[in-house]
Amino acid sequence: MELLEALIRIVVGLAGVALVARTMLAALRSLLLPRGANDRVSRFLFLVVRRTFGWVAGPERPYAFRDRILAYYGPVSLLLVLIFWLFLVMLGYALIYWAIGVGSDPARVTDVSPIVEALRLSGSSLLTLGFAAPSVPGTTFLVFSEATLGLILVAMLIAYLPTIYGAFSRRELLVNLLEVRADSPPSAVVMLTRFQRLHGLDSLHAMWEQWEPWFSELEETHTSLPILVFYRSQQANHSWVNAAGAIMDTAALARSVVDMPLDVQADLTIRAGYLAVRRIADYFNVAYDHSPRQDDPTSISRAQFEAACAVLEAAGVPLKVDRNRAWLDFNGWRVNYDAPLRALERIALAPPSWWERPMASAYVTDEPVVGGAGTGAAEA
Repeated sequence: MELLEALIRIVVGLAGVALVARTMLAALRSLLLPRGANDRVSRFLFLVVRRTFGWVAGPERPYAFRDRILAYYGPVSLLLVLIFWLFLVMLGYALIYWAIGVGSDPARVTDVSPIVEALRLSGSSLLTLGFAAPSVPGTTFLVFSEATLGLILVAMLIAYLPTIYGAFSRRELLVNLLEVRADSPPSAVVMLTRFQRLHGLDSLHAMWEQWEPWFSELEETHTSLPILVFYRSQQANHSWVNAAGAIMDTAALARSVVDMPLDVQADLTIRAGYLAVRRIADYFNVAYDHSPRQDDPTSISRAQFEAACAVLEAAGVPLKVDRNRAWLDFNGWRVNYDAPLRALERIALAPPSWWERPMASAYVTDEPVVGGAGTGAAEA
């Protein structure tokens, strides 16, 4: 009987060590590892919180309400994941304390069970409260090590926050600026007509040069700091997903149907964009065709493409004559990012993209005319 009890204590003690080690690995992978690591322990907590938020902000609710509720998902998840890790460490050490005999000394009479005594000692040690003293000789090292791990977890998360908000700020800078050029939510048609009217289409080159590094940083930050995917913009109708899609669509339309000189920077921007959204989608285990064909179907129909072309043509944007060739070229670009982009729209609960909205050029806007500037101010 004593042998069986000793064996049980050994197994429980090893389970406690494994739980503590696995929790610290989860924190390391989530906060310090400079690459995308989809940790199952942390992912479990995020999924539970996400489903809770999804239940409160269900699809039957108005978008504005859902946006307000889901704006709290990222910060709340970060707070809860720290509590979750601390709880797991406390539980792991409680198993270790019980295994080495805390609360089981027959000479020490207490009114609580051994496991409660072990939990009490573990919580006191983890939070450095010091109200519970170990009853078994030789446990001082364990108590100190648990207090150290608790402080490390808190310090890691505190140090993690400036990195998150720094990356968030850099991401949002271009997302906010995009409203000036493409309205909000951003539209490729509005962008092309606005550039053509105000600057000339040649000025698009400078924009491609701005957005290529944005996509590169987006990939790095949103896979190594995946909680950023769920950090919503300050404005309800802004979204990094919509911005990414609008930029790639603008470049795809410019390359396929707009009659303008070849600019390879547009190609590089599209490639940087679809690589970024693909790798973020890979982190969330999104299934898509990694080697699509030019004529594979996408979520954009030929009718939607023709509607966009009609608006561009009416606004005076020069278009290529061969519309069939243009459609095939556009679809050939779109297949590279259509499925992962649509998946990220659902994951991040982005506003409907410009394809789902009435087609309008920069000549049609809901912005008020101010200062008696006439319609030209609004049309720009």
